[in-house]
Amino acid sequence: ASTTQLYDPRRRDWSARLIDALGFPSHLFPKVVPSGTVLGTLEESLRFETGLKEVEVIASCSHDTAAAVAAVPAEDEDWAYLSSGTWSLLGVERSSPLLTDACRDLNVTNEIGFGGSVRLLKNIVGLWIIQECRRAWAAGGQRWDYAQLTALAEAARPFVALINPADPRFLSPGGMPEKIQAFCRETDQPAPETPGAIVRCVLESMALLYHRTLRQIEQVTGRTIRRLHIVGGGSQNGLLNQFTADALEIPVVAGPVEATALGNILVQAIACRLIGGLDEARRLVRDSCEVAVLMPRAKERMSWARSVARFERLFSSTALGC
Repeated sequence: ASTTQLYDPRRRDWSARLIDALGFPSHLFPKVVPSGTVLGTLEESLRFETGLKEVEVIASCSHDTAAAVAAVPAEDEDWAYLSSGTWSLLGVERSSPLLTDACRDLNVTNEIGFGGSVRLLKNIVGLWIIQECRRAWAAGGQRWDYAQLTALAEAARPFVALINPADPRFLSPGGMPEKIQAFCRETDQPAPETPGAIVRCVLESMALLYHRTLRQIEQVTGRTIRRLHIVGGGSQNGLLNQFTADALEIPVVAGPVEATALGNILVQAIACRLIGGLDEARRLVRDSCEVAVLMPRAKERMSWARSVARFERLFSSTALGC
């Protein structure tokens, strides 16, 4: 419900005012129940159709990111999460919504997580740009897998050119390498020519976008983030994770990859009273899953600091989709 913009995060229920204003029939909006609610057993007609018996139905987290955050192997409170995949969702976990002009202006949203928690997050572009580059190269006969592209990027020269991944041109499919090159020329930067140079440009720019977004979240919350947990498919990209640690100057914990599936299972286990609660669930993840811890590299600090200033200039023009 909380991802529809028809939800009142203060009242923890549908917003009748918004629903009425839009003219939607109220009967379309069922009762909102917390994640981890046992709803009952499968209806008889569905049992007959599926061949299943008296299976319990549990309301798990209603959004894949909410499930992934439930499985973040975090401790304490000074951490943020990055659900990394085709798109990136970067945020923090709170006990209450934060509804301010600054949040609205920065496009930061309040979505509900397990246990009534609030996922204060920003939805930003992720590995979509790399996926589209790979698709374009494959169409031209160059079939690179992700490991090969990452190796090429690691060998390429650093910080030759940067893009603003939030520019609208990068949100649509097709011709992604050419779009990246055109952006660089328009901003008076050398256009990367090889797959390795293009992927390096994108990965460095993504890490800098994570830096920018996390600083915005620190600004609106007044919190200092000391650790970033990266979950989802993107947590397998070790080069991007290292760039992120370098750009943020904090440790990055990468994994688990299948956090959404784990969170879904754990919420059901809590509902069935097989485990005691979210703290125990996260401890189980810490004890059961391998994660990689990447520390910021001191020798790279000045290079990333200079690149932060370069990157910010790419957001100074509204023509570049800021």
